Amino acid sequence: MEQLAGHSAHERVWKSTPGSLFGLAIGDAMGYPTEFLNMEQITAKFGPWEQMGLPLSAGDVVRVTDDTQMALAVGEALVEAGAGEPGARRTRGANAAADALTPAPVEAALRKHFVKWLRDPDNNRAPGQTCLNACVALERGLRWQDATVIGSKGCGANMRVTPVALVPGLGSEQRAGIAQLQAALTHGHPTALAASDLTAHATWLLAHGCELGDLLPRLRAYAQESRHTYHAEWLGDLAAKAGAADPRAFIAFGWDECLRALDTAAAALRVKDVGRDPSKAVGAGWIAEEALATALYCLLVVDGDPRPAVARAAHSSGDSDSIAALAGAFAGASRGLVYWPPEWREALEYKDRISALAAVWDKTA
Repeated sequence: MEQLAGHSAHERVWKSTPGSLFGLAIGDAMGYPTEFLNMEQITAKFGPWEQMGLPLSAGDVVRVTDDTQMALAVGEALVEAGAGEPGARRTRGANAAADALTPAPVEAALRKHFVKWLRDPDNNRAPGQTCLNACVALERGLRWQDATVIGSKGCGANMRVTPVALVPGLGSEQRAGIAQLQAALTHGHPTALAASDLTAHATWLLAHGCELGDLLPRLRAYAQESRHTYHAEWLGDLAAKAGAADPRAFIAFGWDECLRALDTAAAALRVKDVGRDPSKAVGAGWIAEEALATALYCLLVVDGDPRPAVARAAHSSGDSDSIAALAGAFAGASRGLVYWPPEWREALEYKDRISALAAVWDKTA
């Protein structure tokens, strides 16, 4: 099997793009039938976690949830806003996306694609109420700061953020602003913003060769550095709409909750009981910072091995599809596409859209 070791940094990033996008969808699909089940029910239906495979949902098609649907909406919105050429290899300079992706066109494209998702007949996978309510308000034409659900920090904010990390040419502040904006359109809580930013940063680090042992310390350092950075260009008056007198204190609250979640994951990894339910070890994942922390735990407790990472995440008693989607996105960013079996990729619902999106940012596609 082809390994990534020895490839150039740029080639590694290109290989990470399809690996991360397919990893998200594979994890989502594996966690879809286990969500809302307890551990006894999951084991009775699917066996031990080490034996979990990709379940067939209907015939020979493997269904995914709104996690994959909304991740595609984010990615396709970014392409429309200027982050590449749909269905073609990237031909413009590395800074093209940085020049094109500014707040107004990004917000407009996200709004359009979120509303398109809202009205899609296939939007029938038990989507989160926060996303539904906010998208209805966006469809009505409200300013997004008035449409968002201010008090929600559900994992819908960061289950879909992976494509932001894969756009080539973005600076760190721009990537952070886009990651927070895509969350803020529906989830206005500061922890939703911080967790989405941190999730994108984790994916970016792994795609750029971060060693697994360095991942949690580097994420913790990033969170500490970001505590008082309110991206006003991207967020506008969201903090004021939330009733915060100080935007810096508003966003710091979210970063502090993320730091505590990272600490919980680090403590669980010191025990490293791979057989323990990840939702009990770290968190159930229904909220954004827990989905991130539990997915990181699932990746690191199996030493980054992609298939065990998604199986461990899917075989959990919490929000299994979102945890496994993020674990798959992280694993794919770290290891690349070759670690996902071709028969799994071929069976996936939306495989053509995933491939087309990856081809925009993946020179090897």
